[in-house]
This record gives sequence, structure tokens and C-alpha cells, in this order.
Amino acid sequence: MEVLVNNKLYAVQQGTTIAALLQFIQLPALKGIAVAVNNQVVPRNCWAEQPLQAADSITIIRATQGG
Repeated sequence: MEVLVNNKLYAVQQGTTIAALLQFIQLPALKGIAVAVNNQVVPRNCWAEQPLQAADSITIIRATQGG
């Protein structure tokens, strides 16, 4: 199945979780990262449990320091 991550298409297996997706795209679950699926923010404690669906739109935001 395919999912859209920050406007880039990825092919993943059915049942892939958010945590598995982050590993797949080599973006470990570091502090300062937020994930939204279909414009709904997903709490970090749900990443390992929430499976993705075909055509989901995932937005990954990384907080940066600066001013």
C-alpha cells in the first residue's frame, strides 16, 4: 500500500505502524517530533500501536531551536 509522508509517496506493508514507518524512513522517534495522520495529531504513546491505512497522509514535524 502507499502512504504520503510530507508530500512524498512511500510503499509500505499493510499494518505498518507509525513507529515502523519512522524506522523505515530512517527517522527515529526522537524528541521534538510530532506526527499527524490525515491532519489529526497522534500522541507519541500511540505510535507503536496505530496502523496506517492505504492513502493516509502523514505529516512529520520536527521542532527546531532558534529565534
